[in-house]
Amino acid sequence: MDLMLLQNRLGHTFKDATLLQQALTHRSHSTLHNERLEFLGDSILNCVVASLLFDRYTKIDEGDLSRVRANLVKQQSLYEIAQRLELSQFLRLGEGELKSGGFRRPSILADTLEALFGAIFLDAGFDAARDVIRALYIPILDTVDPKTLGKDAKTLLQEYLQGKKIALPQYNVVATHGAAHNQEFEIECLVPKLDIQVFGSGGSRRAGEQAAAKLALEAVQKAFVKAPSAAKKAKPRTAQLKLSGIATIQPDAPDAPAATAATAPAEVAGAKTGAAAKEKAVAEMPAKVAVKAANGSVENVAPSAAAKAGTTAHAITETAVAAAAGNPAAATVPTPNAAPHTTSKSKTA
Repeated sequence: MDLMLLQNRLGHTFKDATLLQQALTHRSHSTLHNERLEFLGDSILNCVVASLLFDRYTKIDEGDLSRVRANLVKQQSLYEIAQRLELSQFLRLGEGELKSGGFRRPSILADTLEALFGAIFLDAGFDAARDVIRALYIPILDTVDPKTLGKDAKTLLQEYLQGKKIALPQYNVVATHGAAHNQEFEIECLVPKLDIQVFGSGGSRRAGEQAAAKLALEAVQKAFVKAPSAAKKAKPRTAQLKLSGIATIQPDAPDAPAATAATAPAEVAGAKTGAAAKEKAVAEMPAKVAVKAANGSVENVAPSAAAKAGTTAHAITETAVAAAAGNPAAATVPTPNAAPHTTSKSKTA
């Protein structure tokens, strides 16, 4: 293996080549392996990544910074960096690991990368290790969104659907492929309300669900982009006016003269007021009715039937006429539902 090629990819040339050899050695190969260097490199990696995030994202709080850092230093992220470096071809593995495909195992590649960071720190100091880590992580930070980084595809899909008030997705195992120690799971993800069905696969059921959720999230977002937004219906103006008790002239009604429109309410009010005044006058007419005749006068005093609602001005007028004709007995105002009771007194002129 050409170790100089790896050093060029890392951007650091080792002064002590034994540190590089130890960093690449798995415990299955020999007793001088890389686990202690891995422990040291893990701490250095966390420190450098935390410093990068602190300087780069000035408006993100501590909780979100911790979430982003944890995502950047986890096994999957380190595994992807190791693949870009083609680190698998430089590993020193025992015979058993070689046969079982250990050079492709994410955990072994991620641990070896951390051991390299520890070896660089011991070989040239913290600044050298920081420069190597920065060079590997800056391209990643340029392409990630700190608001979503650290949230897996299943979480992002669930949050997106909940925001749209849609039921959570359904995951089903469709099939499994391969031997027991190296199975591939095919997972179906369904969003029934949007008629979305996608399939994802992975080395475990969880990995398959994550792959399917990522495809489902893309499909859901596309569905909402294409769907036209429903326009809100405007409430009729007439309904609003009726609720407020406001009367309006319909557009198809003929225009009334301004004077008539202005005075009509006043005339109606005046007519109503006059009728009420007349009724009040009849009701409050005095009980004493005086009738003067040509030969004398007849004064009739009786209980006031005129004050009751059933008595009208017409009955009083007929009584007065009868008295004037010389019939004092008829000059009695009748009391409804009661026997007439009169007291007459004649005066001679």
